[in-house]
Amino acid sequence: MLTPAETCESFYAVGERKAGLPFGRMLVLAIFGGMFIALAGAASTWTSMLVENPSIKRLIAGCVFPAGLAMVVLTGTELFTGNNLMTIALLERRITLKGLLRNWCMVYLGNFIGAAFVAAAVVWGGVFAGHESVLIGTAAGKILPFGSAFLKGILCNILVSLGVLMAAVGKDAAGKVVALFFPVAAFIMAGYEHCVANMYYFTAGVLAGGELSLTEIIFSNMVPVTLGNIVGGGLILGAGFWYAYRAK
Repeated sequence: MLTPAETCESFYAVGERKAGLPFGRMLVLAIFGGMFIALAGAASTWTSMLVENPSIKRLIAGCVFPAGLAMVVLTGTELFTGNNLMTIALLERRITLKGLLRNWCMVYLGNFIGAAFVAAAVVWGGVFAGHESVLIGTAAGKILPFGSAFLKGILCNILVSLGVLMAAVGKDAAGKVVALFFPVAAFIMAGYEHCVANMYYFTAGVLAGGELSLTEIIFSNMVPVTLGNIVGGGLILGAGFWYAYRAK
């Protein structure tokens, strides 16, 4: 495995590569990233939705959902929350703020397209036939006060970005998957908020018949959760990791 300092240094090159991706390739990789997270979200919902005990329900969902980040990491696709760690390369002056924002905006869009595609396929394909109320209830339950959504977004992406960092420490596929499993499982079990996963949950809930307004979705979840994810992954973990382990 790499040392923490070596891992930090590796993210300089990772940030440069991500910032320099052509738009078309970046969008396609981001669409795949959104699809993989959404597929894991659908699987975690199905495996846990009939469980009555709330603790066991979250435990099962938490054990399934890490498959999404494993697919992203092992295939090299683009995920907005993981890319918040590009702040490491920014602080090291290996990329520009313009390059970072270019990546974040394009990847956010691509993640939404991928997540929405899976949500539409899941609902219209009858994957949850007879259980549409589960999709609707999940989406409705994510309408939160701004402060709560923001803080849950921070906590979520500290863990998700930590999973990405820990995966980078490993030098083989098995090590990467094992390393990322525990932080991602912890975020699901605790009920934190992930903006890309929520792209799937809200789209699926609305397509299943949920009566949620666009204003509610945007301002009572997506905006505060996205900002929280950026703070948790990019500022707290990314900047803190760079400060602790950057080359002197």
